[in-house]
Amino acid sequence: MWDGFDAVTLARAQFAFTMSFHIIFPAFSIGLASYLAVLEGLWLFTGRDVYLNVYRYWLKIFAIAFGMGVVSGIVMSYQFGTNWAAFSDKAGPIIGPLMAYEVLTAFFLEAGFLGVMLFGMERVGKGLHFTATLLVAIGTAISAFWILSVNSWMQTPQGYAINEVGQFVPADWWKIIFNPSFPYRLVHMVIAAYLTTALVVGAVAAFHFLTRQAGEGSRVMLSMAMWMAALVAPVQIVAGDLHGLNTRHHQPTKIMAMEGHFESHEHGAPLYLFGIPRQAEGRLDYAVGIPKASSLILQHDLNAPMQGLDSVPRENWPPVYIVFWSFRIMVGLGMLMFALGLTSLVMRWRGTLYETRWFHMFALCMGPAGFIAVISGWVTTEVGRQPFTIYGLLRTGDSISPLASPAVGSSLIAFIIVYAIVFAAGMFYIFRLMRAPPHPGEEGPRAGEVTRASGITPAPSVNPARVVGEGRAT
Repeated sequence: MWDGFDAVTLARAQFAFTMSFHIIFPAFSIGLASYLAVLEGLWLFTGRDVYLNVYRYWLKIFAIAFGMGVVSGIVMSYQFGTNWAAFSDKAGPIIGPLMAYEVLTAFFLEAGFLGVMLFGMERVGKGLHFTATLLVAIGTAISAFWILSVNSWMQTPQGYAINEVGQFVPADWWKIIFNPSFPYRLVHMVIAAYLTTALVVGAVAAFHFLTRQAGEGSRVMLSMAMWMAALVAPVQIVAGDLHGLNTRHHQPTKIMAMEGHFESHEHGAPLYLFGIPRQAEGRLDYAVGIPKASSLILQHDLNAPMQGLDSVPRENWPPVYIVFWSFRIMVGLGMLMFALGLTSLVMRWRGTLYETRWFHMFALCMGPAGFIAVISGWVTTEVGRQPFTIYGLLRTGDSISPLASPAVGSSLIAFIIVYAIVFAAGMFYIFRLMRAPPHPGEEGPRAGEVTRASGITPAPSVNPARVVGEGRAT
């Protein structure tokens, strides 16, 4: 069954499959944890119950997404020992401590205060509960810090030495952690997480409007999500441009694959919008491009020369077709996010943000765009690094465990079956929670209150006139 596949290809496929599932949950959790902190802060500052209702609504979804992220993350660590033992042995003295720092500083912080965040609103004071929410949000950001530091070091390694047995060992931890690509990747990923969450929140609110069940909570959700898209999407475009300039300097081969530049251009390189890369022939067929625009974007000079893949040995070429198209999917979705945010500003200025059904359809369709863009960006980054696991230093073929193809293939099949069952069930429940809008009084007792059975009177109902007036102003 596995005669046509080698162990390296199957191990890479398994890592890609499990990582694609895993990355969407941390990306969502990072943004959603910060959103929850903002909601609770607004509730404490303004006293408006709508913020608490929306907070409780998304808290349930956050708990599920966080749990699914933890479960899928354990599988990632498992694979380092089973499929990538040679890599773990050679890079362990650097990768191991960085991963341990993530557990000690981030995961313990998240796990330690998650229980208070989820179940402590009626058991601790408002200030302490808000502190717990903030610490969980900070923990998710710290986790992103360490994980991206690890990945960035694999992309742009520095601060290391090689010992007598061929292992990479730390020589300067500051240079290892703050390697050349790390700041750009961290900013790009965190912004992507915020945009991903904003698009999901906006899509859920838009669904409530389209199904004519939107209340004040849905209005708040749509308004906040569209402000995030309008303000942050342009920032992400700038951050992505700076990230690309950094990549051109440190990983030029990846940029060549992203741009589809099989040939060098002495007097300005074109920006290819579309085309079909033919790696075997070393050319881009049916190319549609803008003359010299790639040199303008990447070097800020129309006539700046740019090298192509013809200047790189073929054994060091990444899979150009995948990198070329995954990059365009990411950029295309980024442009749509910018368009959504810009359109929302127009709708808000006209006073029709909550009444325009075609705009709500647009927002609904953009719901999964953040996840697709995150996965596309990850594919661009990781596949563009090939054929290396540590760029320029350790090849992927030398990083694999001594496993036969049937062993890796069988575990891949097992992962596919288990993930299909577990994650399908989790996503079904999340969608079920999203289907109904947040309503006052339906999310359980408010902070500092318990049910009537405990002898405490529940919170009073919301004034309908205030709901309409404040929802419009949001």
